[in-house]
Amino acid sequence: MSSYRIHGATGEWEVVIGLEVHAQVTSAAKLFSGASTEFGAEPNTQVSLVDAAMPGMLPVPNAECIRQAVRTGMALEARINPWSRFDRKNYFYADLPQGYQISQLYHPIVGEGEIEILADDKDESSAKRIGIERIHLEQDAGKLMHDQHPSFSYVDLNRSGVALMEIVSKPDMRSPEEAGAYIRKLRAILRYVGSCDGNMEQGSMRADVNVSVRKPGAEFGTRTETKNVNSVRFIMAAIEYEANRQVDVLEGGGNIVQETRLWDPDKAETRSLRSKEEAHDYRYFPDPDLLPVELTDDFLTDCRASLPELPDAKRRRYESVLGLTPYNASVLTADVTTARWFEAVLDSVGEEHAGRASNWVTSELFGALNRLGRSIEDSPVSPAQAGELIRLTADGTLSGTLAKQVFEIMLETGQDPGAIVEERGLKQTSDTGAIDKVIADVLAANQDKVADYRGGKDKLFGFFVGQTMKAMQGKANPAVVNELLKKALG
Repeated sequence: MSSYRIHGATGEWEVVIGLEVHAQVTSAAKLFSGASTEFGAEPNTQVSLVDAAMPGMLPVPNAECIRQAVRTGMALEARINPWSRFDRKNYFYADLPQGYQISQLYHPIVGEGEIEILADDKDESSAKRIGIERIHLEQDAGKLMHDQHPSFSYVDLNRSGVALMEIVSKPDMRSPEEAGAYIRKLRAILRYVGSCDGNMEQGSMRADVNVSVRKPGAEFGTRTETKNVNSVRFIMAAIEYEANRQVDVLEGGGNIVQETRLWDPDKAETRSLRSKEEAHDYRYFPDPDLLPVELTDDFLTDCRASLPELPDAKRRRYESVLGLTPYNASVLTADVTTARWFEAVLDSVGEEHAGRASNWVTSELFGALNRLGRSIEDSPVSPAQAGELIRLTADGTLSGTLAKQVFEIMLETGQDPGAIVEERGLKQTSDTGAIDKVIADVLAANQDKVADYRGGKDKLFGFFVGQTMKAMQGKANPAVVNELLKKALG
């Protein structure tokens, strides 16, 4: 990893970063109630008596949430604790009906693990391992809505009780770029496992960003925590702003206060929210309504057996078995949706065309989707259609130029490539007689250049190829054109 330093008036400073990621668990019901977790419902329509903290209501753990947390821990090569316990974290806020949050402090369900990140997709030597401190399960709070009325706020409890995994990293990151790579990799793993959809815009994955600065090699400085940052870009920007702010404070003779801050995306700055609470401020104690969670060997075996091929293993297989370049392998495995799309293409064309298919997806398809402002999930071309187009190119039916034309028509019409080729007469020709005739016309029209070529200007060969292909509207087989031109010019 390249070093990231802040150059202040008193010399270089190093930034130290840790992230606490809150990932909403993929489950139909909440952590301790049967209320729905579906996003976008009308306010307060998905609230059970447990979520609203009605008297006498007892929480019942959702086994699927526990299973998803365990599977996530396994995917992160973390220690799974067969015995864990829920605690009450006591604080009072308008969107927290119980007056406490059910969480895990002393005995989390998942212990230490790690994630490997790459700063540069093209460079394996840029790999770095980021430690995971723990993963614990907890309830989400509700949501305060401040913009509905000028004099007071409304409370929406739809999110109250939704299961969250809090994934706490070690302070191992040293630049905004490393933090960005970590978040992207963690999101990819969660989506592969299926334990969180990773949708940061909807709030199902968000991060608390811990930042401190120090002189290189010195002890850790005092950290601040910027709460609930919900995009990779904002996380990186918050780190850069906060690190520079802390350096300015320290070089101005001040001290960093351990506090909670907010990220303001409109002003691109962090703002102080409140002093940072310590564990004792929350008066944690074991939740008396919940028994400890004890995981059996059979349960753990089933969880491990349910894991899919994860991104690192898939990337290594793409390189070693399919022969893809490290860059293509990294791009195609970075997100589970892309990997599934590519593998559907492979099912259509066969692994012998994996290299050709990977180049087409990473260049032609991604370029078109970027131009159209669409994701691969709503691509106007299906994997089966892409596979057919790649096969038509591989067997010589289409040249590269014709394939691009057919692809553009596919994007506009949604037609299958075979139908487009037949309807519009776009087949590549290897008819030597027809090509010879065009070559003769091209050479006759450019006698001066023929003389120059025969006089030693070899680079003119490309000119003759281009003129021949242009005259044949891109339908000539380039290999045949090259062979016949060499013969004609020889």
